[in-house]
Amino acid sequence: MTSSADSVFTEATTDYWQTLTSEVPPRFSTTRPYRFGYPVRLPCGRFLVLPLRRLPGGDRAVASLIANQASHVVVAALAEHMSAQAKAFGADVIVGLPTLGLAFASLVADRLGHSRYVPLGYSRKFWYDDALSEPVTSITSPGTGKSLRLDPNLLPLIKGRRVALVDDAISTGATAVAAVRLLQAAGAEIAGMVVAMKQSNRWEKPVDALATPLVVRAVYGCPLFKLSDEGWWPIVETQPAIP
Repeated sequence: MTSSADSVFTEATTDYWQTLTSEVPPRFSTTRPYRFGYPVRLPCGRFLVLPLRRLPGGDRAVASLIANQASHVVVAALAEHMSAQAKAFGADVIVGLPTLGLAFASLVADRLGHSRYVPLGYSRKFWYDDALSEPVTSITSPGTGKSLRLDPNLLPLIKGRRVALVDDAISTGATAVAAVRLLQAAGAEIAGMVVAMKQSNRWEKPVDALATPLVVRAVYGCPLFKLSDEGWWPIVETQPAIP
């Protein structure tokens, strides 16, 4: 497949995920193969069209949501659905995962009646304790990944308490696994995790390998896609279960 053909099926955009519609816009296909965008149906019945982003290598793609570029309307709607999922966990505290998960964590916490949430981060402030950190590794950067960190001043908010993790998406599971290990080492009980999107099911194996498997709930899920002459075809075996 040539690069000129590839450009027919993906395009630079910041527009797709800015609105919710009662029907899929006419320019987008509702059946495979897909070109440019992949429509997902939310629990409220409305549709959100996500841009298809080609992965390195060229013949695979993912449906993408960049939360800090999304409209307030879309973020609020997703947070509402995420709150409904998080409520079932009965958590005392919402913990937001960096970076894009922080766009949802405060909204979810507010909708659950919490006065605040606890953010995790990647940057190290001078008063941080390395004991409250956990490396985040990936297959693309083994041994050189970032470290997930908890501000030691926030430790009393989670120690001995039941917490729910919030992130924009779960893809490989690396950040989720690191967060569980960090929070458990800090004395928290993990109630579960809620995300806007399950981006394929690649995360399931590392998450299930935790000492206590992590329950992950999502508003919607997307498979990986494979390029063909007609467009992007979903790889059926990568479709995650919802919620």
